[in-house]
Amino acid sequence: MVTTNKPIDLEIVEDASASDIALLEANIDSFNMAKTGIHDARLMSILLKHADGALYAGLHGHTWGATCQIKLLWIAEQERGQGLGTKLLKAAEGEARRRGCKQIMLATHSFQAPDFYAKHGFEPVATLADNPIGHADILMVKRLLADS
Repeated sequence: MVTTNKPIDLEIVEDASASDIALLEANIDSFNMAKTGIHDARLMSILLKHADGALYAGLHGHTWGATCQIKLLWIAEQERGQGLGTKLLKAAEGEARRRGCKQIMLATHSFQAPDFYAKHGFEPVATLADNPIGHADILMVKRLLADS
């Protein structure tokens, strides 16, 4: 191992560039694939936009190793209550199945939508209390059965 006496310049930012984040994700994907031998990592985004191109809802995540991870699902406040969340989840499930996934995982906070996800077949598998303080972070999973 080579070491140097060169000081490390740490940069703490709140607005990292999209290219820096993409590079971090690509590098961790490469590491994970090298360690596991599973090379099917793919991003997945499902976007809903108005005719003018303005984004009003979407879902983002990735698939890898027969698992779909939903990292976020968002709907603009004025568009809520119209079934868009269900539409996004069904589209994600369909794409996950096409990609050979056997399960979908996501994390939601207790003040977000755990009941909504439960209604769609997701089950809580872990809860982290006080994340954020006074609330919980809930890891949920939906198993994708072959005949569903």
